[in-house]
Amino acid sequence: MRLQPLAIYSRTSVDGLLICLWLALLSVGLIMVASASIAFASAFYDDSWYFLKRHLVFLVISAVGSAVVLLLPSALWRRFSLPLLIATIVLLAAVLIPGVGKQVNGSQRWINFGFFAVQISEVAKFAVLIFWANYFAKRYPQGLSGWREFGRLLILLGLVLLLLVLEPDFGSTVVIATTAIAVMFIAGLKLRYFFPLVLGAVMVMAAIAIMSPYRLKRLATFRDPWADQFNAGYQLTQSLIAFGRGEWFGTGLGNSLQKLFYLPEAHTDFIFAIYAEEFGMLGGALLIGLFGALILRILTVYRTCLGRGNHFLAFAVFGIAVLFSLQIFINVGVASGLLPTKGLTLPFISYGGSSLIVSCALMAFVVRADVEMREVPEKKISVTNSSRVRHSVPDAVGEPV
Repeated sequence: MRLQPLAIYSRTSVDGLLICLWLALLSVGLIMVASASIAFASAFYDDSWYFLKRHLVFLVISAVGSAVVLLLPSALWRRFSLPLLIATIVLLAAVLIPGVGKQVNGSQRWINFGFFAVQISEVAKFAVLIFWANYFAKRYPQGLSGWREFGRLLILLGLVLLLLVLEPDFGSTVVIATTAIAVMFIAGLKLRYFFPLVLGAVMVMAAIAIMSPYRLKRLATFRDPWADQFNAGYQLTQSLIAFGRGEWFGTGLGNSLQKLFYLPEAHTDFIFAIYAEEFGMLGGALLIGLFGALILRILTVYRTCLGRGNHFLAFAVFGIAVLFSLQIFINVGVASGLLPTKGLTLPFISYGGSSLIVSCALMAFVVRADVEMREVPEKKISVTNSSRVRHSVPDAVGEPV
C-alpha cells in the first residue's frame, strides 16, 4: 500500500457543500455552548467563558484529528480494523476498573488522561463501525457462511454492548447496536438472521429496563412528566417549558431563562431545548434542516462509493449516516418529550470533547471516502434475476484482497 496523503487532494476536488454543512453545524455548536453554559460556568467555575474556552480547545483537537483521518488512506483503516476494535474492548473493560475509570453522575464512562477525560463509548462507535464495514465488505455478496459465523459475530458485538451497559451507557448501546444492524442489512445479510437478532435485542432492552428501577421510572414519567414535575419529571418539564417560551421566533440569542439553573445539562444533553427557546420553532426547524441536508449529502457519498464498487467505504459511510441520524433523532426526541429521557449528545452542537472529536473524525472519514472515490471510474452495475446487485469487476483499487 502506497501512502500519498497530500497528492490525492491536489488532484481531486472536495465536496464543498459537505464541508460547508459540517462547518455550519460546528459554528452553531460553538455559539450555543457559549450561550447555554455562561450562567453555570460563572457560578461554579468563576469564569463565564469556562466551557467556551474548553470547547475551542476541543475544536482544535478535532481539527487535528480530522486532518489525520483525511491524510490516512481508507485501506489503512481497513487493515487495522480488528486491532482497533480489540483495543477499544480493552479500554471499555478498563473503564470499569475502580481507580482507572472516572465516574460522573453515577456513570463510569471516562478514562482521565490528565487534560481531559475520554469517553470510550464514543471511540467504540468509530471502532465497531469500521470493523463491521470491513467484515461484511470482505464477504459481499456471498454473505455469512452460516449460523456459526453469525453466532461468533453476535458474541463479539454482545461483548461490546455488555461493557457499555455495565458503565452504564444505554444511549450508546442502542446507537451502536442499531448502526451495526443497519450495516448488516445494507450488506445483504439474509433475513433469517434478523428475526432472532431483533427479538434478542428487544428482550435484552426490556430486561435492562426491568432490572433498573430508575429506567422504569423514566419510562413512567415520560408518559406524563407533569405528574411528577418536581422530581422524576423535572428535567423534561423544564425542557418543554423552554420549547414553549421559544414560540415561533424565539426569545433571542442569549435570552434563555431555562439555562439559568432551571434546566440541568443545558449545555450538553439538552442544548437543543435552549436553542429552541432562543431561536424558536423556525430556528429549530432550520437546524434540523441543516442536519437533514448533511445526512443526505453523506448518503450521496455512500451511493458514490457503491457505484465505484468499494463496499468497505460504502458500508462505513452508510453506517455513519445511520449513526448521526440516530443520535440527532434521540437527542431532539428526548428534549421535546417524544422519547424517554436519555443522555446522548447532539452531534457537533453539544458540549463534550469525546463526542465532538469522534463526530469530526467520522465526518473526515466521509470526506476522505468521497475524495478517494472521485479518482475511481464508475462501474457498470447489472441486476441478476435474484434481484441482488452485483458488480462486473472486483472491489475498487486500494482495497486489500
